[in-house]
Amino acid sequence: MNAVFKIPIRITSRISTKPLVFAHTSSISLPVSCRRGYCQNTNKNPAVTMTSTLESPQFTKQVVAAMRALYPEQLADKAWDNVGLLQENIAVAGQDVPQTVLLTNDLTMAVAEEAIRKRASVIVSYHPFIFRGLKSVTLADPQQRILLQLAQANIAVYSPHTAVDAAPGGMNDWLADMLDGHGVETKRSICQPISSSITASLPPAFFNSGYGRLVELGHPVYLGNIIKAYAEGLGGLNHIMIAAPKDKKVTTIKSVGICAGSGADVLKNCDADLIVTGEMTHHYALALTMKGKVVMTVFHSNSERKFLKKRLQPQLQAQLEKEGVKHPEVLVSEEDADPFEIWDVRKMPAWAFGKESE
Repeated sequence: MNAVFKIPIRITSRISTKPLVFAHTSSISLPVSCRRGYCQNTNKNPAVTMTSTLESPQFTKQVVAAMRALYPEQLADKAWDNVGLLQENIAVAGQDVPQTVLLTNDLTMAVAEEAIRKRASVIVSYHPFIFRGLKSVTLADPQQRILLQLAQANIAVYSPHTAVDAAPGGMNDWLADMLDGHGVETKRSICQPISSSITASLPPAFFNSGYGRLVELGHPVYLGNIIKAYAEGLGGLNHIMIAAPKDKKVTTIKSVGICAGSGADVLKNCDADLIVTGEMTHHYALALTMKGKVVMTVFHSNSERKFLKKRLQPQLQAQLEKEGVKHPEVLVSEEDADPFEIWDVRKMPAWAFGKESE
């Protein structure tokens, strides 16, 4: 006796039901197309890649290799950070993905839509857009919505984050370089060195890696000149937040502690006249000013964003060419921006009062 069953076979978004005739015996002989644990794509749809052969496009692999060569993932603070290839895309038979990378500091919905619009196949987001495990993936959550949009558009996401902070020539050295324009000799050291047990497996160029930088100036430099140097180096900022002692005027600086982003924990044991970071809590800043220190904050991502254009874009372009990519396109997001702004209450925008722009 033969039994006829209809088994749904899912191929991408289409479901077909094909009658499979099984002999009613102690052993069932499946059709050849279903003997490997999945049903093969008998419809010959080029957009479908079988489970056993799914892989990243070659260009995605080259971008990941290039980023790891520039900023090894071993340098990241794995105690809390989440770096690496966070979302993979899929190679499609007979189709090449665009050789375009979009760099961004933060991966927002606006940046995701920009990547789709500009036909990027890989986004390199300095900040990870996935930090913790997901229990669902829905449109209700902005982060998960981005994930779904990018998966639909077949765009991969790579995040280097604290690996960039720690590497020689990376984010914090870029910030430290802004002190070199005062005609003063400087001595640079690392606030939190990374253990040699981690760096020993890396090329020698990464042996002296770590978080935060302490820059000692050869002779005192006016505080105002340093503030101007950072305002210019970070993209022409007009407003910078300063916390300074109230009982004395600190006019000159001989040492600067530097950490991009939120640097209080990294710099807590760094004995410097001036602390430069993106953001700092009230109590950290208050404690430092009571010790006679000056704190300069510029908002979290303002301390990082210009690095993408000034350093990472040319670095990644050159490294991709070294990886064998011909004519790669490395773009910097035009939608990426710090969520905070400084408003002058005397000149607030008309829309804040429900009015059209004046």
